[in-house]
Amino acid sequence: MRFRFLSLALALTALSAIAAEPTKPRVKFTTSLGSFTVELEPEAAPKTVANFLGYVRGGHYKGTTFHRVIAKFMIQGGGMTVKGEEKPAKTTVENEAKLATEKGLKNVRGSLAMARTNEPHSARAQFFVNVVDNAFLDYPGRDGWGYCVFGKVVEGMEIVDTIKGVKTGAGDMPLQPVTITAATVEGDKAPAKKKTPKKK
Repeated sequence: MRFRFLSLALALTALSAIAAEPTKPRVKFTTSLGSFTVELEPEAAPKTVANFLGYVRGGHYKGTTFHRVIAKFMIQGGGMTVKGEEKPAKTTVENEAKLATEKGLKNVRGSLAMARTNEPHSARAQFFVNVVDNAFLDYPGRDGWGYCVFGKVVEGMEIVDTIKGVKTGAGDMPLQPVTITAATVEGDKAPAKKKTPKKK
């Protein structure tokens, strides 16, 4: 009987943890040019959203930049430092572009998608925001896989447009770094500040 109550308590704890995560989590990006908020779609791209939230909550995006900006295409960020060095990102995620497309998510203006190499399952932390409709990126795309959309900008699209308008140089890199100073999940509690011991 005692074990039954324990199992019930654990199940209730797990259910409350699931309930605590919003159906469509929102992430706020604060940049050197202003802030914008994205709403994620876990039903359409569950592994992608979980991977992305892991990087957000792990503090990965703080101090990274939008290192590739193409005014009539997209803005890409989340992987390079202000010095132009790639920030280590360990976890990769399965390409869920097919599922996302079947659920109605497409690479349209304002949509949030994962950046990757030519290898379809190589996405890690880097993402991009489409600033125009880019149907050629949708599944199956040109390589049979496409690029997975997993959310959209719901606030601050004007900031995205400001970023897309910056002057760029070699490799479509902004001449002045556009830095992500913070990335936070709405509703998450801020980490407790460490108390500094008082000097005697």
